[in-house]
Amino acid sequence: MNVMDMLTSGDNAAVIGQIARQFGLPEEKAKEAVGALVPSLTRGLQRRTEEDIGVDDLIEALNVGKHSRYLDEPEVLEKPETTEDGNAILGNIFGSKEVSRRVAKSAGEQTGLSSSLMKKMLPIVASIVMASLSKGVLGGGGRAATRKSSGGLLTSMLDSDGDGSMIDDILGMAFKAAIR
Repeated sequence: MNVMDMLTSGDNAAVIGQIARQFGLPEEKAKEAVGALVPSLTRGLQRRTEEDIGVDDLIEALNVGKHSRYLDEPEVLEKPETTEDGNAILGNIFGSKEVSRRVAKSAGEQTGLSSSLMKKMLPIVASIVMASLSKGVLGGGGRAATRKSSGGLLTSMLDSDGDGSMIDDILGMAFKAAIR
């Protein structure tokens, strides 16, 4: 199951509901907004994990980040700490605020929502993407992830189009960046 499937499953309806309330959107529009942001985030994570150190950094972040709380307790999504955590995640994924702005603009165009609203949602969605990865890799328990135990699972979760390969997803991201 990839990240988007996890986020839109019935188990996480409360998360989508929280995002809808937090940003004054109908739940269907909140789900659409999340769906527009997640692929860019997962592709950014894919790109980062192509580097050996990137995989290690992601596994370390999953082990120590306590991200699963964003799915377990959706009400924490509205806290300033969640936005701070999300902005730190975005910095690690994209490396610059300019990339985050382009992602928000593209998602806004896709959904019909303003890019400024999407920009506010982006750190929250980044936090719940990490929560989904954390749940998928670590499960609900306290077991620690390792490269050996997590590599294949991370690949399948970050494969945004579900074809078993991250390469086409990464190439798609590079192509989009090149035409902007």
